[in-house]
Amino acid sequence: MPSQHGPRRARIAFSDAAAKQLESITDEGELHALDRTLVVISIDPEVGEPIPGDMSGPQLRQYTDDIEHVRVLYVVTTLRTVVVVAYIEV
Repeated sequence: MPSQHGPRRARIAFSDAAAKQLESITDEGELHALDRTLVVISIDPEVGEPIPGDMSGPQLRQYTDDIEHVRVLYVVTTLRTVVVVAYIEV
């Protein structure tokens, strides 16, 4: 019997700085736009573009949703089970 569920999503976590940014978003439309963007990233953590830099640690990635006008910087854990959001721009 085929599975009725899609692929497993990565869990979203926020850095302290991103959590403070999230707290400052009060517009409901912006929150919905951010939520839709985070769903996209949780389904496919590799969707964002790698940001060039030091390769000794986890790679910082950037995802920009031009329709929703949201930009998120994030890091994906080795097993692709957790996405740590470092920066939010709505």
